Amino acid sequence: MNSPLVEIDFTGWEQAHSRPEWTAAVEDGKVLYFPHLAFMVQPEETPLLREDMLASGSRNVSLGADAVLKGAGGSAGDQQKLATMIGRFRQQALQLVDGLLPEYKGKLRVAPTSFRPRQVETRAQSVRADDQRMHVDAFPSRPTYGERILRVFTNVNPQGAPRVWRVGDSFETIARKYLPHAKPYSLWQAKVLNALHVTKSLRSEYDHLMLQLHDLMKQDDDYQKNGTQLTMPFPPGSVWVCYSDQATHAVMSGQFMMEQTLYLPRGGEVNHQASPLAILTRLVGRPLAGVGEGSAR
Repeated sequence: MNSPLVEIDFTGWEQAHSRPEWTAAVEDGKVLYFPHLAFMVQPEETPLLREDMLASGSRNVSLGADAVLKGAGGSAGDQQKLATMIGRFRQQALQLVDGLLPEYKGKLRVAPTSFRPRQVETRAQSVRADDQRMHVDAFPSRPTYGERILRVFTNVNPQGAPRVWRVGDSFETIARKYLPHAKPYSLWQAKVLNALHVTKSLRSEYDHLMLQLHDLMKQDDDYQKNGTQLTMPFPPGSVWVCYSDQATHAVMSGQFMMEQTLYLPRGGEVNHQASPLAILTRLVGRPLAGVGEGSAR
């Protein structure tokens, strides 16, 4: 397996600049890794790096574009400091992406920024929801119609513990392996799910196939144990960027991470033919149902 990681030696957020090979790499499903690009937690923010900053029943803390903080525990003062810290990371993540991937300027939609204080290893989840199993991101309730999921991550663990990932085969390799086992798409079932509000919009054939790949990968115990993959411990003081709908990955351990999600419209890539939508369309041999529709999210 060619390395799924591309190391880039930025030491400051303002240093971000582009190279065609970096854009090509991330659009090919590789993870861009910045080992010396640290997000600096301020001394007054260090006490916020504790698990009870997550409210009971919440999976993550998130800061919306409207500056509203959701899912946070702690006092009102703690929450105000936390919102400031998360907002500063968002500004730096956007600065990084603007410099690194200038071709996307004016195209990206900014999602809420998250702070994840929970210990990964202690989460009890079903097989389909378990992100410790290799997968590509796909969402049962949120059809994307080929809209891309670009994520910027940073580890802020104060004890020095890494955020350990496994990174695996290319998207096309995975698609060729599991597409023969995918259940066929049913438009009437998609309409029923939409009518019952199980999905937020009509699930397209593309979204159906992405969910099939996601589930089949996670359910394949042999692949999880023996599939081609690289274990990568991302240390505190590092950043990594990838298309999580294309990079095959699993999150094995770690605590205290921040993440910025950005959505790129279908066809907004530099190389349209490298996208999961283009790959699946080529492998299936026909236009995928629903491709002509816009995202309803």
